[in-house]
Amino acid sequence: MHEKMKNKVVCFLTAAIFAAGFLLCLFLPKEKYSYMERRVLAPMPELSGKAVWSGRFMSGFETYAVDAFPFRDAFRRVQALTAAGVFLRKDNHGVYFTGEGYLSTVEYPMNEASLAYASRRFRHICETYLTEENEVYLCVIPDKNCFLARESGHPAMDYEEFERQMAEQADFAEIISVSDLLEKEDYYRTDTHWRQERITDVAGRLAASMGTRISETWEIRDVPADFYGVYYGQAALPVKPDTLRYLTNEALKSYKVYDWQNGKEIPVYDMERAQGRDPYEMFLSGSLSLLTIENPMAEETRELVVFRDSFGSAIAPLLASGYSRVTLVDIRYIQPDRLGNFVDFSGCDVLFLYSTLVLNHSETLK
Repeated sequence: MHEKMKNKVVCFLTAAIFAAGFLLCLFLPKEKYSYMERRVLAPMPELSGKAVWSGRFMSGFETYAVDAFPFRDAFRRVQALTAAGVFLRKDNHGVYFTGEGYLSTVEYPMNEASLAYASRRFRHICETYLTEENEVYLCVIPDKNCFLARESGHPAMDYEEFERQMAEQADFAEIISVSDLLEKEDYYRTDTHWRQERITDVAGRLAASMGTRISETWEIRDVPADFYGVYYGQAALPVKPDTLRYLTNEALKSYKVYDWQNGKEIPVYDMERAQGRDPYEMFLSGSLSLLTIENPMAEETRELVVFRDSFGSAIAPLLASGYSRVTLVDIRYIQPDRLGNFVDFSGCDVLFLYSTLVLNHSETLK
C-alpha cells in the first residue's frame, strides 16, 4: 500500500510539473529578442496543413519551444555551471572560460582559402580605385585567442604564420604589424573587441607608419553602466562585467561625423547605444557601411580611407586626430564596385585594417 501511494505521488508530481510547464509556456509573455545571447528568438511557426505534412511545422515548433521555454536564461546558467563545475568541460556553447575571467570562442584552424579570398577583394579595390598617388597599408589585428587559447589548453592558430600569409598575398600594400604591442589585457574579458583606452600605442604606430602623428593627450571617461559583452550571454556563466571606457580631448570634441548609410550626422560616442543591446556600438554607432570623420583642428590637410570591421570603430577616432578627414568603409555591407559613387580616393592614404576573425571568415566581405 505504501509503495502504491508513493507511485501515485510521483505520477501526480510529474503530471503537475508538465502541466505547470505547459501553462507557463502558453500564458507567459514571449520575448522576441534575447539580450543575453544577442539574437532574435525563433517565432511560433505558421500552422497549416502543408507545413504539418512537410514536417516544417514540427521542426520550427521544436526550435520555438526551446527559445520560448519559461525561465530559459536561469536554466541555461544552471546547465553551464554544471558543465563547468561537475563535468569539467573546457567550453560551453562553444565559449571557453579562463581562470583569469576571460571568455572567448575557439578560432581554429587557419582558413588559407579565406585569406586568399580577402586579399583578392582588397586587390580588386586597389586596382579599381587607387593610383600611384595612394599609399596603401595593411594591418592584421589578432583576436584575443592569440593570447588565451594555447595557455588555456585550446587549439590555437599560428598567428605569425597567419600574418605572414596575408603579407605575402597582399603585395600591393605595406604591412604594419601591431601584434607585439597587444596582450590579453588589451581586450574586454566578456567581449570580442579591444579596449580603446589600451590601444593608443597601436594607433600611434599606425599613424607613424603612415607618416603622420596623432594626439598623445587623452582623457579617459567611464560609461556609468556595467558592460556585458557578446560572450557573456553565450557562455551563460556568472562572470564579472567589464567597464566600458572611452577617450576624448578637445580636438575629438570638434569632430563632425556623418553616417552616409542613413544620411545623418552622428556622435563619435553614442551614449544611447552604450545602454543598449550591444554597448560596444557606442563607438561610431556600430557597424555602418560608410561614414566620414571631419577633424577641423587637424594640423595639416591629409585624408585617410580605412577599410575596416568592427575593431576599427574604436581606433578610428584616435587615428582621426592625425588627419583632416577619415572615411570608414565596411565592405561587409557595401559593394566595393559602388564606392566610386561615394568616395574620392585622390591622394588619400588607404589602410586595410581587419581582425583575424573576419579574415579567417572572409565570406562576409562583398
